[in-house]
Amino acid sequence: KDELQTAIELSLQESHNASAEENAARMKRKRCEAQSEMCSPADWIRQDDWPVGIRNVGNTCWFSAVIQSLFHLPVFKRLVLNYHLSEQVLEKCKSHSDKRNIAFMQELRCLFALMVGSTRRFVDPSAAVELLREAFRTSEAQQDVSEFSHKLLDWLEDAFQLAAKDKQQNPMVQLFYGTFVTERRHEGKTLCNTEQFGQYPLQVNGFNNLDECLEGAMVEKEIESLHSDHSITSGRERWFKKLPPVLTFELSRFEFNTQLGRPEKIHKKLEFPQIIYMDRYLHKNIQQTHERRGEVKKLKEQLAAFQQKYECYKNYGSGPAKYPLADMLQFVLEFATTKPTSVSPAEDLRLAASSPTPTNNVHFTALSEPGDTDSSEGLVSSVSSCQRTPIYKPFTQCRHPIDCPPHPAPHSITDEELHFVKTCLQRWRTEVENDINELKASIDRLTQTLEGMYSDNSLCQVPYRLHAVLVHEGQASAGHYWAYIYDHANQRWMKYNDISITESSWEELERDSFGGMTNASAYCLMYIDDRLPHLITDDETGQVLRGMDSLPPVLRRYVHEDNRWFQQELSEWEEQFCQTAAPQGESTASVEPPHPGPDDEQQIPVEPAPQSGPSTEEQDQGAASEPQPDPEAFHEEYSRLYELSQEETTPQEDPRLQHSLVYFFQNKAPKRIIERTLLEQFTDRNLSFDERAISIMREARAKLRLIKPEDMDMDEYMQWHDDYRLFRTVFVYLLTGLEHYQHGKLREALNYLAHAYETNATLLKNGEKRGMDKSLIAVYRRKCLTALNESASRQFCSGEESKVEEGVAIMDEAVIPCLHLMSRDPALSQEDRDAMESIRSHWCCCLGQDMDDSLQVKLGELLPRVLDGSAETVVLKDPPKVHVNQAHDLCSRLAAVMESIHNTSIVIVK
Repeated sequence: KDELQTAIELSLQESHNASAEENAARMKRKRCEAQSEMCSPADWIRQDDWPVGIRNVGNTCWFSAVIQSLFHLPVFKRLVLNYHLSEQVLEKCKSHSDKRNIAFMQELRCLFALMVGSTRRFVDPSAAVELLREAFRTSEAQQDVSEFSHKLLDWLEDAFQLAAKDKQQNPMVQLFYGTFVTERRHEGKTLCNTEQFGQYPLQVNGFNNLDECLEGAMVEKEIESLHSDHSITSGRERWFKKLPPVLTFELSRFEFNTQLGRPEKIHKKLEFPQIIYMDRYLHKNIQQTHERRGEVKKLKEQLAAFQQKYECYKNYGSGPAKYPLADMLQFVLEFATTKPTSVSPAEDLRLAASSPTPTNNVHFTALSEPGDTDSSEGLVSSVSSCQRTPIYKPFTQCRHPIDCPPHPAPHSITDEELHFVKTCLQRWRTEVENDINELKASIDRLTQTLEGMYSDNSLCQVPYRLHAVLVHEGQASAGHYWAYIYDHANQRWMKYNDISITESSWEELERDSFGGMTNASAYCLMYIDDRLPHLITDDETGQVLRGMDSLPPVLRRYVHEDNRWFQQELSEWEEQFCQTAAPQGESTASVEPPHPGPDDEQQIPVEPAPQSGPSTEEQDQGAASEPQPDPEAFHEEYSRLYELSQEETTPQEDPRLQHSLVYFFQNKAPKRIIERTLLEQFTDRNLSFDERAISIMREARAKLRLIKPEDMDMDEYMQWHDDYRLFRTVFVYLLTGLEHYQHGKLREALNYLAHAYETNATLLKNGEKRGMDKSLIAVYRRKCLTALNESASRQFCSGEESKVEEGVAIMDEAVIPCLHLMSRDPALSQEDRDAMESIRSHWCCCLGQDMDDSLQVKLGELLPRVLDGSAETVVLKDPPKVHVNQAHDLCSRLAAVMESIHNTSIVIVK
């Protein structure tokens, strides 16, 4: 086996239990769902071979979108899963970046392996995300997809370069990188420059589709020189010389608003096809493309001229109000053919008021056919016989004929005049309509010609198929990312939105990705070479490998072990809630909490809400005798937990460990949070072990359905449960640190205790009952720090090379980071300050000792870091992953550790 596989197997043997347990615990938190420990485990189970989601671990939707797009590209997935380094290569990897890249690749392999064969519905990416966070400005800010993609490709390229002989043999370079040629014309000379690219940026503003974006990026307009007396022009063209198998376009949808001093998102609509042909952008087709571009330019000029003339016909007039010319000729004819009148307009209005039924308001609604040759007699006859209800025309009357005077009409017109005017208007309108029809036909013909200019076979030899679309919804400062990814095996589009994965369609993708209508739009397009089947299939068999068969043996064992832990977690869940739902003793059933009081239970309805009907399983269980509602069960559990919350906290016992509601009571959580948590406890179907339990379960579910979305802030609800989970994590860190301290493992103990103190300090910012007594953690952190420093000092002063290196390693990895964290704590106790001063004084005294020059040099390098850490970044080593055990386990461990350390005496913290 190679070195990497051996390292992974050792890691799995030594620490997989802890990491899998923590991974199982983290799976209980689900984004946009009730993330408490009372969620049904059925929501965590993967259905058949449905794709696995990625949990959002805090502003990491960008990570999920990019990783899913790459994972569902089979060629990339194969490269990651089969990544390995030889022993000789690993021995040469001494730099921080090399070690980081190898660690990231190992985490990415494990993540991909779980996404292949896990029985979970979604997996936790925290380990890989934490390695990436250091590359960005802050761990909390939402990352830009292109920024993350660039960083990810850089790391992947560096990781694969460790095993590649040269850059051109790097699989990442071969898969994602291409080259383009820039040709610049200046003063009659052509200068060429070849550059490499990974993700090609494209501007959105000013373009309507992807081809227009590419044309704009390929050709830059000529610019007149401002530093010469002569008019010298220069231009620049770009041509792809080598296209990568995976071609990624970045759509620049953000621009900086100088007036507002902030970035803004461009919501312009931009269309893109499922298959794009890249022939016209290749350097080898430069001559052919130039000829086509010349033809296209001429056709576009003709098309613009036709469209301009067409607009003149459709918007005619010299004033601000413009109308179609054909309609204007029609209205003039209607005026001329209206029955003449000899009365004045004022008299006309008076007559109209006295006689509401108009007899003079007659007009033609359409012209005669061009071939007709009407005489004056025919026209008069037509007018006299056309005494019908007038038709409302928006340009000739503004109110209904019943409510307004008759239309304007000539005061007098002879038959000759009418015949002449009608003949001219009919001819002019016919000519206008013919011109419009010819223009429309020409515009349609030119449009079709332009669309087909690059459609002939010679320019359709390099097809690229759309593989993934990364979508951003929101504004420049905030938003959410998800991805549409093409399922090559089943030939369908899928939507990947963190843990939610649904089947989609091209129509939905268009609606969400093109932009222009909503705040959602495509931000990154990933195309793959449609001529390379190995990108989406296995190299040897030509078939898509599925499931565990696609994993190397070491990763297959890793996934099997994680699945085993997941099944164990589900079993523990059932056992835990069977115990929680077991009937309490008589002594707890009648206890009434003094506060908030019995009236608080009125907000939980006693009668269950109407249901559409029980499930088949419920019908079978209750067919013989329907269990009756048991409203007292909620009150009993509420009273028991409230009474427990009134007990005092001691170093050996903390009632908050036993149930989240005890923690909520002590921290005065809102009543709606407590009520929902209590109801969630009884809703699990696995508690249906007798008729009373079935009744309680149904009633709890009915009451939960009565809680409307507007009645409950789910973000607040999840935050309370997250705080409780963090509180229990603090206890696990403390207990594990104390257990290591007992066994003399000071290095590991200090790491756990330092993490316990820092995490606890975060909780205490929201209230003194949110965390545990910080002085208790500080006592043992101080003892451990002092003892570990003495050990490091002894080894350093021994002068033996191996011991000196070990002493320096202890200081670098444990003592110095802890000192730096303590020095930045404004609420640090005087005892801790004295301990820090003692440690620093001890190392200063070493300067006066007689030691070798090489040791003196190492002391000179070490001492500044011990004395002043203000200019350094604090890097506290991550502790091994821990499993937040059940309440009984935590309470037992706490009592046992305290009893062992203090010989059954109560801990007194000074």
